[in-house]
Amino acid sequence: MKNDNSRRLVVIDTNCLLQMLGRYNRYHCLWEAFLQERFIWCISNDIVNEYEEILTLKASAKVAYLFMQTLMRSPNIAKNDPYFHFGLIEQDKDDNKFVDCAIVAGADYIVSEDSHFRTLKSIPFPKVNVLLLDEFMKDIFPEEK
Repeated sequence: MKNDNSRRLVVIDTNCLLQMLGRYNRYHCLWEAFLQERFIWCISNDIVNEYEEILTLKASAKVAYLFMQTLMRSPNIAKNDPYFHFGLIEQDKDDNKFVDCAIVAGADYIVSEDSHFRTLKSIPFPKVNVLLLDEFMKDIFPEEK
């Protein structure tokens, strides 16, 4: 479901975020696409807290701070805090924060390489689509298919 500006509403798993931020990673173009406002990044407080925690561990507190400042000041952020928790992923309940945000935000899809998200394909309602990073890249850059 694209919004009025024909931009995708997207929830991004933390491991995919890490790949997008790597300057020499093939998925860095997706971070640049976000900065160019080519899609709307859906977040919740729980997701933001995880991003900050993992970036601090994997990079540094400074990198986490700069990322958070950029993310939170961007005009193409949709902040949604779920008040209901669906609990659709049983194998790793921590992943449900991304699912709940996607449902509440009406996101087009979650971007994740995590195998736990595959279970969502077998759940008819609420329907939550999951794309791999390569599929996300093809959706954001259709001219390069």
